[in-house]
Amino acid sequence: MSIPGTSANHANGQDTKPTITMSAGQMVSNQSSSIGGQQLIDFLPSLEDYTPTIPDAVTGSFLNSAGFASTDPRVVRLISLAAQKFLSDVANDALQHCKVRTSNQSSKSKSKDRTYTLTMDDLTPALAEHGITVRKPPYFV
Repeated sequence: MSIPGTSANHANGQDTKPTITMSAGQMVSNQSSSIGGQQLIDFLPSLEDYTPTIPDAVTGSFLNSAGFASTDPRVVRLISLAAQKFLSDVANDALQHCKVRTSNQSSKSKSKDRTYTLTMDDLTPALAEHGITVRKPPYFV
């Protein structure tokens, strides 16, 4: 059985993960019937000149390890942009948790030049809001 857009190397004697290949054109054709399809069509050309915070090589490496291969760099940049948005949201939520936690503690120095430190106490509830469970190991080696 073969799924269009995928390739499994089991028939060649290689035991590898199936890969899914997709181009930006396929993404647009799949999304054009939705409400945001036109917005995606308008947005994709702007990704050609955009340099994401997460490099294309890093995103491509993670995508390849997950079995996703794309020849279109705009798809990789779109996924990089989504990952950057996710990380930004988690970091912002962790900052809000830190501010709430430190405002409840009585501090002798109440200066406006306060620095915040990202700790697991703040990161754990922020990740939990996004559906990621983080547990500390029972012991440290």
